[in-house]
Amino acid sequence: MNLLEVCNLRKSFGNLVAVEDVSFSVAAGEVFGLLGPNGAGKSTTMNMVVGLLAPDSGVIRLEGKELAPNNRELRTILGVVPQDLAIYPDLTARENLDFFGRLYGISGKTLKQRINEALERTGLTARANDRAETFSGGMKRRLNFGVALLHRPRLMILDEPTVGVDPQSRAHLLDCVRALSAEGVGAVYASHYMEEVEALCARVAIVDRGRVLACDHLQTLLGRLSADLCLRVSRPTNGLAAKLGRFGRIESGHNGSATIVIPREQSDEKDRLNETLGQILELLDQSHVDLRGVKTNDANLERLFLQMTGSRLRD
Repeated sequence: MNLLEVCNLRKSFGNLVAVEDVSFSVAAGEVFGLLGPNGAGKSTTMNMVVGLLAPDSGVIRLEGKELAPNNRELRTILGVVPQDLAIYPDLTARENLDFFGRLYGISGKTLKQRINEALERTGLTARANDRAETFSGGMKRRLNFGVALLHRPRLMILDEPTVGVDPQSRAHLLDCVRALSAEGVGAVYASHYMEEVEALCARVAIVDRGRVLACDHLQTLLGRLSADLCLRVSRPTNGLAAKLGRFGRIESGHNGSATIVIPREQSDEKDRLNETLGQILELLDQSHVDLRGVKTNDANLERLFLQMTGSRLRD
């Protein structure tokens, strides 16, 4: 049984449809990636998952039980790390954890133990008695993360948990997510950082304009992309560009330069690729055009996202 099942969610605000027919699931121990540009419907979807918004239609199930916005008991399964910091700057790290722990209904020795565990996990033990306003951005993010762990949730909702943090804090937070996953905690991970999603997530959903464009295992999605070979050349004439066009796609660059993109199907066989490159280099030499660079377009999430949405993730 999945920890989370999101089935055909729809949500509109007046005439604006924010989410349309969104479905996905998250299993125990799985880190599920949610990618989409600003305005794609990610935050609306996550607000429905945590019970802050009621969907117009569709169903959300936590551990097989349908979630209603007023079902507080079922929502205790969730640990939420919001994009906007949800800590009090004038309280110490320990006081913040104590306050939120009491809101969760934890007290006494259990609360003290949970606070110490959260401080240890987030690397804040040495700063436990310092006020949060003195913390770096990364430390505040780690404290924000620690708050969500106090009640030992079985499913984490992580909305841009590493925005604006230093590299050390980012690495620490990613390690925290991996450790929780190893303990069987599931997670929905929304991030603008492609490399984080590639490092953490086995499955990914790409969302745009309120719809899921693709949802599958990461390697399956990346398999849609070809590892094209790209040769950048300086200022080819129209006649040369026409001759080079029979080898692949020609893309215009800066200052009159161009890139020859050789599709994967032409480079699958080593001998054929060598023959193709030899012919291209001979044409360049005859035309006195320089080869400025060679690279392979590796399959990655950024290329896939751009191909599917036509926009970069930070748009």
